Amino acid sequence: MTAPPDDCLARNEWICGEYLSTRRQILLDAVVQHLQLTVLSVLIALVIAVPLAVLARRWGWAAGPVLALTTVLYTIPSLAMFSLLLPVYGLSASLVVAGLVLYSLTLLVRNILAGLRAVPEDTRQAARGMGYGPVRLLLAVELPLALPAAMAGLRIAMVSAVSLVTVGAIVGFGGLGNLIYAGMNTYFKAQVLTASVLCVVIAVAADVLLLGVQRVLTPWERASRAARS
Repeated sequence: MTAPPDDCLARNEWICGEYLSTRRQILLDAVVQHLQLTVLSVLIALVIAVPLAVLARRWGWAAGPVLALTTVLYTIPSLAMFSLLLPVYGLSASLVVAGLVLYSLTLLVRNILAGLRAVPEDTRQAARGMGYGPVRLLLAVELPLALPAAMAGLRIAMVSAVSLVTVGAIVGFGGLGNLIYAGMNTYFKAQVLTASVLCVVIAVAADVLLLGVQRVLTPWERASRAARS
């Protein structure tokens, strides 16, 4: 006698291989949308955060307002944030991206500013003595030395964005969050578990990838740790 076919979908089990085989394209589309929303929002936030951090470092009086504003934005609940942005962006992917950009700013600005402040003053003075102007000093000395702190902020922002993208399901642009939301409404166990696990996998993979990039871009950090040990 042949074995009965796997009917885990009909039994609504949490772990179901049949779900993976029959919904492969749906899962792939959700993962792609999740990655697109996450990466785009964090990159836009990074482009905004770097000038803000540099401004706060150059003019000390600006640090307080910049940090206060980004902190206030971060404390707004996600549903309230999307509601506030709804009149501007409508029910679109841009609404989700804009919300994620605002949430990412506080994590990025704080860490980049901390990295810039940690650059030794004697290093700056030495660079100025060698004829470095403000722009060259920033690009060749300050930003490279601020990279470890900046990359730490980028890693946190990326992992946070992976999680927050799921909230975009309320407007239909939540990547894997769409599957989680639909699965919870219908109590579709396999869909909820699979989409949730994929979110965790994306977050861990993004963090590991950025950690690798950080080590490549900051070889002096490894040399410094090796010297201390």
